[in-house]
Amino acid sequence: MEETEEKVTKEEISMTGFAIVAYAGDARTALIKASKEASQGHISKARELVKEANDSINAAHNEQTKLLSKEASGMDMDVTFIMVHGQDTLMTTMLLKDEMETIIDQYARLNKLEGKEID
Repeated sequence: MEETEEKVTKEEISMTGFAIVAYAGDARTALIKASKEASQGHISKARELVKEANDSINAAHNEQTKLLSKEASGMDMDVTFIMVHGQDTLMTTMLLKDEMETIIDQYARLNKLEGKEID
């Protein structure tokens, strides 16, 4: 009896990659806005935008996990360029989030030292 090996299609992998890029892109946009808000002294708004970005990052992770689960269960899959791009975009966005949290904290500290009102 011949075994039939299940395989994830390139289309499915690419669609997952596109979803990851979209979620990571939304997160990156929110993080850039957070930087601008923090630089203007709007610390609460900046932190709110980081939380929004984190939600998008979590959604990207959920998409990624679905595919990883299939691979872990033994399904064969090919790597697509869009999936590699998605992984790269997600990873750099996660790094940006970590750095943005530090930057916002530094703006808050600077505002406090300068006696500016922090919101």
